[in-house]
Amino acid sequence: MQKTDAACSKKLFGKTRDGEIVDLITLKNSSGCEARVITYGATLTGMDVPDKSGKADNVVLGFDNIGDYETKSPYFGATVGRVANRIARGTFDLDGTTYKLAINNGPNTLHGGLKAFDKKVWTIEKLEQSPPSVTFKLHSKNMDEGFPGDVDVEVCYSLAEDNALKITYAAKTDKSTPLNLTNHAYFNLAGAGRGTILDHILKLNCSKYTPVDQDLIPTGEIADVSGSPFDFTAPHTIGARIAEVAGGYDHNFCIEPVKNVAEHQGAVVPESVQEVQSVQSVRKVQGVGSLAPNLAAVARDPESGRILKMLTTEPGVQFYTGNFLDGTISGIGGIYVKHAGFTFEAQHYPDAVHQPNFPSIILHAGEKYNQVTIYKFSVR
Repeated sequence: MQKTDAACSKKLFGKTRDGEIVDLITLKNSSGCEARVITYGATLTGMDVPDKSGKADNVVLGFDNIGDYETKSPYFGATVGRVANRIARGTFDLDGTTYKLAINNGPNTLHGGLKAFDKKVWTIEKLEQSPPSVTFKLHSKNMDEGFPGDVDVEVCYSLAEDNALKITYAAKTDKSTPLNLTNHAYFNLAGAGRGTILDHILKLNCSKYTPVDQDLIPTGEIADVSGSPFDFTAPHTIGARIAEVAGGYDHNFCIEPVKNVAEHQGAVVPESVQEVQSVQSVRKVQGVGSLAPNLAAVARDPESGRILKMLTTEPGVQFYTGNFLDGTISGIGGIYVKHAGFTFEAQHYPDAVHQPNFPSIILHAGEKYNQVTIYKFSVR
């Protein structure tokens, strides 16, 4: 394979309907891997990853124009906030005040509301060449989509030589507010637009999950996966038992803490993990998560040989199988049919503002929010 120099570059991607300029940042390493991110939603639009024969292909569902992101995107690759996932009834109580949020998912709030972080143009704070990385920043004003407090957020994408894409989040607020950030990339390790992910083999480092009601709101229970179609503690194809789950998988799994990431599932610790193991990269005020990313999930496409390992400092991962894709959306690589991609969304548990037994997502003035999530690609 022809090697390319590691680099970070920027060019115009387009303009929004409101005339805002959207830039495309490309991160390349010398191993043949490339990640593409735009300022709209601090969104990962594509990622070229070599297969077992050395041929690189895009494995992230997305679009090649800003218009489709504005009108068609089901959160493809977006940075999601202020609160990822669902908030029941679009309301919550905090410090004696009831807050009413923007409603955008039946009677509930999904992924922060109508014009949340995924639909805002972020500012480029910094571009770096070694390792190739980009840092975005966003200021979210008090009562943005109904949430209290002025919040400043930074998101950094960094591509390592071992084909690990590290996403680092940092935030602060001047008033107590819920905060639960994630990335909503849809992956297809066979290549975006190449059928479904039902034959991918999945293993989750999760012995428990949070059951949901008919509106996909957690019931408050933390249940054992044993004997259920949610049990991926041993490897299974994604499609093996998906018919037993109404609509498909769209559930939060509780990540098991791992003391030695290198030993778990025979994983090789990526360079990007080694970089953060000495960093206090967790919202320690809540007493959850970990100081270094835990291995949460491993997916493999047998045909291409591509493997994706997801590691995170967060306590949960939303595993979603593209249940609402229906073949009406075409993107990079072709038509996106039902189950054309899956997500590993690092997060605190959904609807935590209503579940006192879930880890808290409240960030207070004077505290710092930090998260590290890594998507590490390899082949076998």
